[in-house]
Amino acid sequence: MAFQLPEGLHPDLNPLAWIVGTWRGKGQGEYPGIEPFTFFHEVTFNHDGRAFLNYYSRSWISNEKNEIVKPGDDEVGYWFLKDGKIINALLSHSLGVTEGWVGVLDGPRIQLAMDQGYSLPNAPIVTGGSRLYGLVEGELFFAYDMAANGKTLQAHIWSTMERQN
Repeated sequence: MAFQLPEGLHPDLNPLAWIVGTWRGKGQGEYPGIEPFTFFHEVTFNHDGRAFLNYYSRSWISNEKNEIVKPGDDEVGYWFLKDGKIINALLSHSLGVTEGWVGVLDGPRIQLAMDQGYSLPNAPIVTGGSRLYGLVEGELFFAYDMAANGKTLQAHIWSTMERQN
């Protein structure tokens, strides 16, 4: 099936058209002080015709039998594209953390670095991050490295997701 631009997509977002839609898959995670875990991951990028993408990510922690055992983290946000290659994103987590991200779009690959963050008093203190989104053999690959609670930047979660629509 040939790829088509999403109907009504703002022309400034055409370079991001490949990521618009809902993606689902599985991932793994680890971090100092946290037991390694597996999770189901769903990410949606959609639009309403304005010059930004709406972003929603949710996850569910799974066990060795691939059964959901509890909800994971949720994120909501907005992605903006400048000059066809510079991405600015604002993301808020259900854990009480909001982050600003800046990065570069290079074809079907997005590399983001955390610019600034804010944490509620009872939330983790996230001081740095790196995110990678890429289209690999028709699937969306995602990786998030994080620096939090006094730890240095290191791998945290990664997943591979299939397009749903």
